Amino acid sequence: MHRVSVLLAAVALVAAGPALAAPADAAAPKAVCGDPAVDLEPVAQAFLDKLAAAGGPPIQILTPAAARQSLLNLQAAYPVSKLPADITTRTVPGGPTGSVSIRIVRPHGVSGPLPAVMYFHGGGWVLGDASTHDRLVRQIAVGARAAVVFVDYTRSPEARYPVANEQAYTATQWVARHGREIGVDGSRLAVAGDSVGGNMVAAVTLMAKERGGPKLAQQVLFYPVTDASFTTESYRRFATGCWLTAAGMKWFWDEYAPDTAVRTRPTASPLRATEAQLRGLPRALVITDSDVLSDEGRAYAEKLRASGVPVTFTHYPRMIHDFLMLNGLADSQAAKSAVAQADEALRRALHG
Repeated sequence: MHRVSVLLAAVALVAAGPALAAPADAAAPKAVCGDPAVDLEPVAQAFLDKLAAAGGPPIQILTPAAARQSLLNLQAAYPVSKLPADITTRTVPGGPTGSVSIRIVRPHGVSGPLPAVMYFHGGGWVLGDASTHDRLVRQIAVGARAAVVFVDYTRSPEARYPVANEQAYTATQWVARHGREIGVDGSRLAVAGDSVGGNMVAAVTLMAKERGGPKLAQQVLFYPVTDASFTTESYRRFATGCWLTAAGMKWFWDEYAPDTAVRTRPTASPLRATEAQLRGLPRALVITDSDVLSDEGRAYAEKLRASGVPVTFTHYPRMIHDFLMLNGLADSQAAKSAVAQADEALRRALHG
C-alpha cells in the first residue's frame, strides 16, 4: 500500500468495476497505515486492504479528469442508503467567476424557513462534487434540522487560489442576505466542510470577520487542511499507506496554488493567521483522524482556543482521512460518532 495516494487504487475500479466488491484474497498482504502502524477500525482496515489488493497508480500521475472519475467510481462501488431529502439548485452571484451553483438540501417534507449550513466539499480542490458528498450532506441536513447549501465551487486546476474561497464567501453572503428566496433563514447560518473544505471553512470565517459579515454561528471542520508546510510529524508518520499520502497532498497544493508565495496567506494556510485575526471567530468543532493532516488540524484547534474561540476538538485515531465522505466507511463507529457530534453542534448553534 506504500504507493497508495488519495484515490490510488480507486482507478482500478474503472476497469474492475463490481468485482472489487468481493472480499480481498485472504492471502493478500495487509495494508499498513502509519509508522508506527495504527490499529484501525476493522472496516477501515478492510477498506485499505481492498485498495492494496486492487493496486493502481498514485493520484499525482493522473489527469484531473481521471482522478475525479476514480472517486465517483469508488463511491459507486459501495452502495449506501441515503436519507430522504428535498433538493433544489440555483445559480447565485459567485465572486470572480460571476456566478456559482448551489445545491439546497432540506430534510424531506419540512416546510418553512430553516437555518442554513454552508457546505464546502473536500477532494483536494481537484476532486469531489455533489454526488460524492450526497450521503453525508443529507445526513447533516436531517441531523442538524437545517438546509445544507452545497457550494459547487470551481475546482482546480481550472481555477486557482483564491477563486474557490471567493466563490464560497460570496455564496455565503448571498444566502445571508437572500436566504428567503430559497426557503432558509439567513440570520441563522453556519459553515462546514471536509479536508480542503475545512480549509475553506476557516478561510470564509476569516473573510467574514475582515469584510464585516455575514455573522456565522458555528464552524465545523472535518480533518482540515490548515497549512502548506508538509513538515509535521503526522506528515512523516502517515506519508504512505493511509489513503491520503504526503505526495498526493503536495500534488493537490500544486494544482490549487502553484504560486508557492501565496500559500502563506491566512486564507490559504489558516494556521498562519495571527491570534488577533482569529479572535472573535465563531465557535468551532474540529475533527481529526490518522492522516497527514492530523497535526495541523490539532494545531489549528489549539490556536483558535488560544485566541479565545470556543473549540471542541475530537481525534479519531482508528480512522483514516475522508472517513465521513467515503461510502465504504459510512458504517464505521467513527463516522457515526463524528456525524452525530457535528449534528449536535449545529443544532445547538442554529436552534438554540
